[in-house]
Amino acid sequence: MQLNLSTAYQPQTDGQSERTIQTLRTCMLDFGGNWDSHLPLIEFSYNNNYHSSIGCAPFEALYGRKFRSPICWTEVGDNRITGPELIQETTDKIAQIQRRLQSTRSRQKSYADKRRKPLEFQVGDRVMLKVSPWKGVVRFVKKGKLAPRYVGPFEIIERIGPAAYRLRLPDELSGVHDVFHVSNLKKCLADESLVIPIEEIQVDEQLLFIEEPLEIMDRKVKQLRRSRIPIVKVLWNSRRGPEFTWEREAHMKLKYPQLFEEEAVPDNNS
Repeated sequence: MQLNLSTAYQPQTDGQSERTIQTLRTCMLDFGGNWDSHLPLIEFSYNNNYHSSIGCAPFEALYGRKFRSPICWTEVGDNRITGPELIQETTDKIAQIQRRLQSTRSRQKSYADKRRKPLEFQVGDRVMLKVSPWKGVVRFVKKGKLAPRYVGPFEIIERIGPAAYRLRLPDELSGVHDVFHVSNLKKCLADESLVIPIEEIQVDEQLLFIEEPLEIMDRKVKQLRRSRIPIVKVLWNSRRGPEFTWEREAHMKLKYPQLFEEEAVPDNNS
């Protein structure tokens, strides 16, 4: 097993693990509050499903044989292979899996390269740094639609590898790692006197700025197998335009009680 460290603030490198987590989370949605009791079954199903990248199930890739489900444990399986035959078969399967993985990587790389544009900077160039929205508890000073997508400009002081650069950051970002992937940078073409203040947009150490909810648009109850969960449709002040998400009502009341204050006021005309 090889440990590969990713570049800071480049979530694309974590895509494989994120996709696996997304798949497992989808499998557990219907179990609601007792999802942990079903986790072993979900793990069993995931490890015994066919994976196109390796051309077999993870169980077969690990143990060199197909799994036997609980309904066929009493059936007689294949004859056991021992000695040189077992070593040869294992070696052949490992080589086959490696070829399939390499083929999958090459295919996925070709898809990504079609949309990727080469971008390079020189030491001394002034660049803008990308910031991202985040829905949190702290309320954002400006409306999301007016919030800048980039802050800066900052000077490049060193090139780190083929696709990362070290920036000269101000004291307000002293807690932020100063090396960034090229995908988070954009060359500053404006006047050098132009500066977007860091303190006005409240950027945290993860280069995230915060969006806040504006209004509760709708309500409904999500029916699970053993529980009922009230959820609300929330309108966020996203800088990308109107954005709606369904959130748990209990969580929203805890984080944003001001959204429910108007509903709690009695009507004097009634």
